[in-house]
Amino acid sequence: MDYSSLLSRCAQDLKPSGIRKFFDLAATMEGVISLGVGEPDFKTPYAIRRAGIESLEKGRTWYTANAGLVELRRQIAAYLARRFSLSYTEEQLLITVGGSEAIDLCIRACVNPGEEVLIPEPSFVCYDPVTRLAGGVPVPIVTRAEDGFRLTPEALEAAITPKTKVLVLPYPNNPTGAIMKKEHLEAIAAVLRERDILVLSDEIYAELTFEGRHVSIASLPGMAERTVVVNGFSKAYAMTGWRLGYAAGPREVIKVMTKLHQFAIMCAPTTSQYAAIEAMKSCDEEIERMAVQFGMRRGLMVSNLNRMGLACADPLGAFYVFPSIRATGLSSDEFCERLLKEQKVAVVPGNAFGQSGEGHVRISYSYSVEHLIEALRRIEVFVEGLK
Repeated sequence: MDYSSLLSRCAQDLKPSGIRKFFDLAATMEGVISLGVGEPDFKTPYAIRRAGIESLEKGRTWYTANAGLVELRRQIAAYLARRFSLSYTEEQLLITVGGSEAIDLCIRACVNPGEEVLIPEPSFVCYDPVTRLAGGVPVPIVTRAEDGFRLTPEALEAAITPKTKVLVLPYPNNPTGAIMKKEHLEAIAAVLRERDILVLSDEIYAELTFEGRHVSIASLPGMAERTVVVNGFSKAYAMTGWRLGYAAGPREVIKVMTKLHQFAIMCAPTTSQYAAIEAMKSCDEEIERMAVQFGMRRGLMVSNLNRMGLACADPLGAFYVFPSIRATGLSSDEFCERLLKEQKVAVVPGNAFGQSGEGHVRISYSYSVEHLIEALRRIEVFVEGLK
């Protein structure tokens, strides 16, 4: 059987995730400390777990509506209004299997073959392959450390062509920890308001900012009608395994996304949806508690990496640091491979998030302080051995 001719050429040509490569390799070794995956080490708050258990005990194991439970969509609308001054109705919301499905649905709903999707990089690994699978053309926009890895209006303007259909706005950013403040977003909005370009605003880390509250571009005048906001429960509520996200946006776009979701998925997990209702209702304080812990870990990582000579700016969002490793003379891949083999610490090469990430590594601090302290000790031994 010639599987190479049976399988999709596009699917075969996709590169495997650079995040999973090192995570999977680390899983085969004894005594490895992994700082490679963005997964909070906190347990899902008890009230959320209890709500999920109660839903099972009551036999709520049926399909929900394709768009998700009405009560959950109402609670999400109230949450978005309360936390980020966004105004949506239940008809403008779609519950998805994690934020990743929402990203996929948005791009497939909007992009025709040959149309372009602008992707600021470094950024999360899924935007490029999802665009290719939809027949679109990913167009990277390089962001720079000296700009705080923010998207600038000049870079955006230079990347737009007649084929541009979607701009991915991945802030707070994975892997850099960069954020876009209101004044930065206003400058981007000024470029977009007169164009038929949809913004896919990936705000999964919206609750994890360290200098003021996150601002969504959808809250700016004239932008809600041209923005799909993607968010979810994995990061803020420590619900990674519950696989629940959502999209909020114009009815016309959400309607088509829901149709695709209907055929591919049917509905998001019912138990997770009932648990998420409780998250929306009662867990604002849990969000704040976890954010404080992440802030403390951020300081621990930044100060120690800088002390070792790995230049590391303060990340203003998410739970990653993105230090430069250029002083070591190693490439990103070489640094990560040698660190894993010699000191059994797994981090992710910066070029996994786009070629502009070369010369950096991504380190997640979503782990316990004890875990981080031991990892930092091993990293320092490794760096000292390179001198």
